Amino acid sequence: MRLVLVSAAIVLLAACSAEPGSEAWCKTMKEKGKGDWTADEAMTYGKHCLLDSQTIGSEDWCAGLKDKDKGDWTNDETKSYAKHCVI
Repeated sequence: MRLVLVSAAIVLLAACSAEPGSEAWCKTMKEKGKGDWTADEAMTYGKHCLLDSQTIGSEDWCAGLKDKDKGDWTNDETKSYAKHCVI
């Protein structure tokens, strides 16, 4: 029983791990009813999911950030670049 609970917790945590604005997150939001979105989700969707160049982790996003001076990167951009564009 304990193994089942641990396995279920891992699955739930993995399902929640999609970074807001990432391709996986955008896909999940497209499938979710818009009436169930929070205001923050709607803003993030509008900012990152409508144009591929803004979707965190997309080829266009990685290329655009690579061309940006690294001194101008935010902490979130650095973390997202390492997670989605390097690995």
